[in-house]
Amino acid sequence: MRTLVTGAGAVGCYYGAMLARAGQPVTLLGRPLQAEVIARDGLLLETDRGCERLAVPVTTSLAAAADADLLLVCVKSGDTESLGRELAPHLSADACVLSLQNGIDNAERLSAVIGRPVIPVVVYVAVAMVATGHVRHHGRGDLLIGASPHSATIAALLNAAGIPTTVSDDVRVAQWRKLIVNCAVNALSAIAQRSYGDLARQQGVLDLMSAAAAECIAVARAAGVPIDEDPRVAIDAIIATMPGQRSSTAQDLAAGRATEIDHLNGFVVRTGERLQVPTPVNRCLLTLVQLLERDRPR
Repeated sequence: MRTLVTGAGAVGCYYGAMLARAGQPVTLLGRPLQAEVIARDGLLLETDRGCERLAVPVTTSLAAAADADLLLVCVKSGDTESLGRELAPHLSADACVLSLQNGIDNAERLSAVIGRPVIPVVVYVAVAMVATGHVRHHGRGDLLIGASPHSATIAALLNAAGIPTTVSDDVRVAQWRKLIVNCAVNALSAIAQRSYGDLARQQGVLDLMSAAAAECIAVARAAGVPIDEDPRVAIDAIIATMPGQRSSTAQDLAAGRATEIDHLNGFVVRTGERLQVPTPVNRCLLTLVQLLERDRPR
């Protein structure tokens, strides 16, 4: 199965590297500078076992989608529709499309643009691009993919590449669970430019995270999503397992890139407004990150 990874950022490069390392045919679709470096020097994958340089085919042309049986969409949530519009003319009739993106509604938004089903995927990985063509893995790497006629085959392919993958009939609940944790930790990590472990040592931070998560749970329940877990358990787990990690939102702000905050805390705020559930903590976090975004270098 030929795979095209669209979006050669941290997530795309990590999963592309894992597929390439397993000998599976994979191509990265990236921006010109990233593509130039990877084509010249290979993709450098850094894990706790050391560094490995992999020869991974890379392109800047969406026409590469015509030869792909499987597309892993790893672009930022704000780029979903624009990618879909550019991608649609090139997709082969039998290609399977997976959304490996943060947030709740990317698969639906992408499906509406390309006119075919998109399988939602919940991604559990801590990675960062530490330099052009150099991805560093900090922890985990497992995937939860939505059910479809092709999901079992795709899961088998990913598992064979060392990517632990499970098929779920209830992926929306898992998406909300991840969103709740993201809303609790991402914005604070970005605003303070601190790692999860450092944040947790500061007075009042865990209470603030819990308050943001509680609002998210109230919104989820109002939307008919059954979330019953104590959010502190998941928050404590991410802090314990990835204490040195800064959130993707923090990494984007530090690099002067647009963040996904509108699809994280912003999604909760908008859904809360629609369902008449107050979300003052999430609104505050959203506003603060947006202010910092406006000040980022252009």
